[in-house]
Amino acid sequence: MKKPVVAITRPADRAKKACEIVEKLGGSAVLAPTLDLKPVNSDSLKDLVKNKDSLDWIVFTSPTTIDSFNLFYPDFFNDLDCKVAVIGNKTGSILEKQGIHPNLIPCDFTAEGLVEEFSQLNIRNKIIGIPRTASARDTLPKGLEELDNEVIIAEAYKSLFPMDDESVKELISKIENSEIDAITFTSPLTVHNFFKISQGNEKLADLLSEKLLTVAIGPITGKVLDEYDVKHIYPDTYTVPDMMELLFKEWRDSNGR
Repeated sequence: MKKPVVAITRPADRAKKACEIVEKLGGSAVLAPTLDLKPVNSDSLKDLVKNKDSLDWIVFTSPTTIDSFNLFYPDFFNDLDCKVAVIGNKTGSILEKQGIHPNLIPCDFTAEGLVEEFSQLNIRNKIIGIPRTASARDTLPKGLEELDNEVIIAEAYKSLFPMDDESVKELISKIENSEIDAITFTSPLTVHNFFKISQGNEKLADLLSEKLLTVAIGPITGKVLDEYDVKHIYPDTYTVPDMMELLFKEWRDSNGR
């Protein structure tokens, strides 16, 4: 049986681990980033740093946010005197390497999951900083504000349309030529940008549904795939390793292994 060829659409600087997992599980990875991430030292980030001593909590939602602090404010973590929440084990492990031990990681690695944890713990009337990308959903800040918290949003990085979309166009061609067996999406923007680059290719959603195994990292990304009428699956735990494990399990089951 041939190796499954798995397309990875996440940003290039975040794709190395995913490619390694695919190879380790016996597949072949094709990298075609549909999203670029760029750290920015925005005015809102400067203000958050200046006022960090007033924070009761700070929430890190992705490794790229931590990259921004390390790039622009390398001493930020040295004397951080507030509680820390993170979404996802990957972000938590990176903070651990900075010497920061997260106080809260929700079991459900989504904004909704974190809001639910804050609600259950009755965390109210606090000042909470959220450094993130400006294009992020408003679920987290709105949810925390509804718990009577003051939320300070700071733009730490930009989520950009890929500056080089040739690899995605090549991927689409390979999909049309039945050279790709599975495709993975790790955020809503990876899906939206993929279909923007396809320039209204109506056949593409059908191909992803009928000819490929399409796997999302979790239900939030899955909802966007629903918008494009793409059949998909996602793991119970919303991480890249779990996504890949599910992909290969489904592949083996479908191919009689």
